[in-house]
Amino acid sequence: MMIFFIVGLIVHVVFFLSIFDIYFTSPLVHGMTPQRVPLAPPAKRLVLFVADGLRADSLFKPDDNGTGRAPYLRSVIEESGTWGVSHTRVPTESRPGHVALIAGFYEDVSAVAKGWKENPVEFDSVFNESRHTWCWGSPDILPMFAKGATGDHVYTYTYPPEREDFASTDASRLDTWVFDEVKDFLNVAKSNETLLNMLHEEQNVFFLHLLGIDTNGHAHRPMSKEYIENIGLVDSGVAEFVSVMDDFYGHDGKTAYIFTSDHGMTNWGSHGAGHPSETLTPLVAWGAGVQTAQREGSHKYDDNYLKEWGLETSMRVDVNQADIAPLMSSLIGVPFPVNSVGVLPLNYLNNSQHFKAESIYANAIQILEQFRVKMAQKKETTISFLFTLYQPLTDSKQMDFMRNARNLIQKGQFDEAVSIRYCEDLIVQAMEGLSYYHTYDRLFLGSSVVLGFIGWTSYVVLFILKTHASLRKPPTNILGQMFLCIGLLVALFLMVQSSPWTYYIYCLLPVPVWFSVMRDLVRSVPSLPLSKCFGYFLLVTFGIELLVVSFFYRAMLTLGLVVLALWPLVSGLYTKAKVRSLSWMLSCLFLAVFPLLPVVGREPDVNYVGLFLSHLLEMYFLMMQVVLCAYILTSTHSSLQLKQGLPLFNQLVSWLTLVSSFLIPLLSSTRLFHRLLSILMSLVCVYLLLSTGYEALFPPVLSWLMFAWINIEQETMNTQGSSNRTEVGASLQPLTDFAENIDITKIRQLRLDDIRRSYYFVFFIIIAFFGCGNIASINSFDPASVYCFLTVFNPFIMGGLLMWKVLIPFVIVMCTFESIQVSTQLSSRSLFLVVLVISDLMALHFFFLVKDHGSWLDIGTSISHYVIVMSMTIFLMLLSVMTHILTSKRILIGRKRKMHFR
Repeated sequence: MMIFFIVGLIVHVVFFLSIFDIYFTSPLVHGMTPQRVPLAPPAKRLVLFVADGLRADSLFKPDDNGTGRAPYLRSVIEESGTWGVSHTRVPTESRPGHVALIAGFYEDVSAVAKGWKENPVEFDSVFNESRHTWCWGSPDILPMFAKGATGDHVYTYTYPPEREDFASTDASRLDTWVFDEVKDFLNVAKSNETLLNMLHEEQNVFFLHLLGIDTNGHAHRPMSKEYIENIGLVDSGVAEFVSVMDDFYGHDGKTAYIFTSDHGMTNWGSHGAGHPSETLTPLVAWGAGVQTAQREGSHKYDDNYLKEWGLETSMRVDVNQADIAPLMSSLIGVPFPVNSVGVLPLNYLNNSQHFKAESIYANAIQILEQFRVKMAQKKETTISFLFTLYQPLTDSKQMDFMRNARNLIQKGQFDEAVSIRYCEDLIVQAMEGLSYYHTYDRLFLGSSVVLGFIGWTSYVVLFILKTHASLRKPPTNILGQMFLCIGLLVALFLMVQSSPWTYYIYCLLPVPVWFSVMRDLVRSVPSLPLSKCFGYFLLVTFGIELLVVSFFYRAMLTLGLVVLALWPLVSGLYTKAKVRSLSWMLSCLFLAVFPLLPVVGREPDVNYVGLFLSHLLEMYFLMMQVVLCAYILTSTHSSLQLKQGLPLFNQLVSWLTLVSSFLIPLLSSTRLFHRLLSILMSLVCVYLLLSTGYEALFPPVLSWLMFAWINIEQETMNTQGSSNRTEVGASLQPLTDFAENIDITKIRQLRLDDIRRSYYFVFFIIIAFFGCGNIASINSFDPASVYCFLTVFNPFIMGGLLMWKVLIPFVIVMCTFESIQVSTQLSSRSLFLVVLVISDLMALHFFFLVKDHGSWLDIGTSISHYVIVMSMTIFLMLLSVMTHILTSKRILIGRKRKMHFR
């Protein structure tokens, strides 16, 4: 059994990692030749303003009185520049947003495992191609571009990390610091001849990262006075900096300006997913080489934003976020970043048609270079007669494209209907070809993983039947030789293709799995009631579909809880145990309310927190701790609203509560009721400190249902005459003791009714995850949840605290399930096997639903759900190994005592 759990854990880790190898491998290739426009650029220098966390509507939409929130940028839009909406991609976070802006590609999943500040993968950027780049802003963003640049020409100036404080009295001071530092830098340069000469060279970039808007948005929400006033401060700061730059360079008219944002923000102050408030960011460009304001008679956008923003007469030019990188390169004449997949937005350029044609041609060749390298790499790792070319761009067609485009430019046919349109078609074909070769092995690898997944699930089912139904094994000699040959052939095939070592794992894993399935294939029909088995099969199938749908529609969990509430009536338990049945039914119905409520964090209100105290009436000492935590929470948020910062006493109590929550349960009685209540109260205290609204009521209601579940399962066992009465209430004796050694003679075999228990467990796990929010969506996590512990931005500590908040209901359900296993006298490994089958079927369902979304984690889609289910399954496997070790020790002691008695 131990070998089975360890192998199962390894198999699930492989299945978990496979989703990234199949769908989210790095898109980067190396070895391309940089491409630049051969004509003189219109600008000598470029200034990039990135207002972190600024939504498009927050900038463009006028106030209620009709005045603009950013009068200077509004005047640029209406008079001297070009504007539009920059469409970002998920995840809408600062790191991938800046990579898309400055490097022109959408960062891959490998970046997550390499840290937040460092440059995780080698990639080219506008900063790297520039002559000099000076950056001012956040220590979380700037270092990754400085460390990735070749040479020593990217200079960064950052404020201390402690300034990124969500409890700050005025987060806009972060932006004030940036503007003041830039002005001081230019003043110092006037007396520093070396620096002055560097500043007057061409192809220079100035990058101003403005974090104040994002910080105020997290702390006070985007509709707050602080957020809106911060926009005005940034606008005035931009206006003043433009004036300073013009004076410094003698009004030479050779400076280009771009103002944009890395991502937006939801109304509840978070980001990370794909809501329009997160993906629609502003883009305003003006200065040297940029098209001046154009009037537009007809509108090609039907989203009604122009009317809402009062910009019906101004021409709007939308772009993808990665398109800004080639725009910046074209303006100052540096090579396009070699990894960029952005398409140059020609409508932003105020230059000759010749310049536009040469620019889009260089853009097309730069993307075509990536296509060629990608094709060559795939060709080297594929057997020649199996390799399938991307037909629209074979070698001959590539040469024809390039030759025809160059001839059209040389003939002076620059208009958009000829050479420019021709190059744009080449870009489209090259992009599709890049996707074709990037996903070339996807079907092959996906099929291998699915084959292994189905085989593993079949093996677990057969393992359960073999363990609990005494089934025979067929001869394995010939079978083993056959599968050995299959494995050798697969390995030889992969070796010939020079496949990566991960391919060997995904393709060879199904071989031993299916060998085990065939070896243990049942030769005789077990003595089980087939009609009842078929009925359970239909119920489990329906139940799994309900669980899958609930990942997309939380209200389905309400439906499931209502159905579960009727179980005592359907099973006849109500007539035998009315009090327990009523407790079960009421707790199910109360818990069913939570999935119907808005996702936690969208409308935070700590006043809800006080309501849950009426649910907790046991254990005076722990109650005092809960009351203290409730006071800490309300006083902390009150202090932050008054802009008085996080009180040190509150912070100390919060961290002490977190640490003690791991120790107090270990010091409590091992009797079932006392141990569970101790665990509950300790976890509730921590959960309370991490709450921002109605979710503070969730653990008490969930715990009520869990106690009712234990009671009603014991009543079920009593009805079946399979166990003595084991109560959990203080007035119900005797109590189960977790410290008791297990008597192996009392451990029973698996029954069909245990399938129901396992399904209930999986269902309650999903309830624990999704009852108060959508953990598959990054924007469901509110930073305000951790304000009792810290307010200075730290992604790892904050992420860890938020993850523990997610896991607390999970732990409550897990402890309950262990209690049920003890009280029903069934081996925990047997129940876990059934749970494993159910969770594997769910994961397999999501694997089939996965689509290619173009980013490492498209929030709210099947890919994130697959990751969640597989993570849950791996966690259960780890817990199974630990439980098996502890249980085996207790069984061994029980067996020795039984032998001694005999």
